[in-house]
Amino acid sequence: MQGTFEDGVVRVGGDARQRFYDARGYGRPLSGNRIELAPVEAAHLLFRGDLGAVVAGDERLDFRSFLVATDTALTFVVYKDLRDRGFYLSPARGGWVDDPGGADFVVYPRGSGPEDDAVAHRLRVAGERETIPAATLGDVTLAVVDEEGELTYLETGRPDAAGGADGSGERYDPPDGLDAALLADRAVVWAPPDALHDRGFYGQRLHGRNAETGPLQLSLVEAAYLARRGALDLAEPRVVERGRAVEGERFDRRLRTYAALRAAGSVPKSGFKFGADFRTYDTFTTVSEMDHSARLIRVVAPDHTFLPRDLSLDVRLAGGVRKRMVFALTDVNEGIDWLSVARLTP
Repeated sequence: MQGTFEDGVVRVGGDARQRFYDARGYGRPLSGNRIELAPVEAAHLLFRGDLGAVVAGDERLDFRSFLVATDTALTFVVYKDLRDRGFYLSPARGGWVDDPGGADFVVYPRGSGPEDDAVAHRLRVAGERETIPAATLGDVTLAVVDEEGELTYLETGRPDAAGGADGSGERYDPPDGLDAALLADRAVVWAPPDALHDRGFYGQRLHGRNAETGPLQLSLVEAAYLARRGALDLAEPRVVERGRAVEGERFDRRLRTYAALRAAGSVPKSGFKFGADFRTYDTFTTVSEMDHSARLIRVVAPDHTFLPRDLSLDVRLAGGVRKRMVFALTDVNEGIDWLSVARLTP
C-alpha cells in the first residue's frame, strides 16, 4: 500500500480507513475508505512498513527520503515515543481537531482515540534551542527534544497565587511605627515584638538563627510591604527607592508578587539558596512549626521567553528538593499570571 503526497498531506485509498483510522487512530477519514495523514503519521507508517512508499510527483519516497523531504524528524521522535507508550494522538491542525490552541498534537488517554472526547495532553514539540514565550504556556505539555533525540516532557499549568494555602489560619497584624532603619540592601527593626518573626514570619534575627530575641533584619521587599501597611517608621517610597537602586525595575515586580502571595495566605521567603526569588510556606502556625516550603517562585516579565534548557534546570532543581516550580508573570501595573511547570512521565 502506498500514499500520495500533495497539499501538505498524504492521502491513502483502499481499505485505509479500516486499517489505519478505525483500528489504530491514524489520520482523518475522507469519502469512502480513504484517509489523509499528516506527514508525521505517514512517516510513522513508513517506518513500521505499513506503507510501502509515498509518491510525491514523479518521486517514490521511502521512510528515509520522506523524513528528509518533510523535515519531520523532531515531531517523529515525539510521535513514535508516545505511540510506543500506548497512546493514540492526532496532529493539532485546523479541521482535524477542535481548537488546536498552539499545540502540535492532541494526545488521547490510553484506550481512547480521535472519536472520543477525552484529551490527556495538548502537546507542543520544541527543540532544546528554541525560545518559548511564557505567555504561550499554561495549558500545554512541552515535549522537548534535545540534540541527541532524548525526550523530556514538561507539564505546564496555571495555578492561583495561594498554591496549597487555604488562607483560613489566624494572621498576625504587626503594630504600627516600629523603629527601623535602612542598611544597604536590607532593613533592620531594632526592637521588634517577638511575634513579628514568630507569628508573622517576617525577617531573620540579626544575632543569628539560634537567637530568640533581638533586632530583626528584613529584606527590602519585606520592608516595603510592612512600610506600606504602616508597620515601620520608614516611608514606603523611601524603601522602594532603595530597592530600585539595589536591583532595578525587578524590585517592583518582586514586591507585587510578594504582596500577592501574602494576600493569598502564603508566606514567601528568600529563594536564593534554590536560585529562585522566593520559596513559599503554606502550612504553619509558628516559625518553629513550619513545614517544608512547597514552591519555588521565580518572578519574570509577562513577555519573558524561556529556553527549554533553563526550564529543565529550574524544574529539575525544584523536583530535587520536593518543591513545585512556579513562575510569576508579573506586570507592575496590571496583574500576575501564575505558571507552574513540572516534569511529566506520560
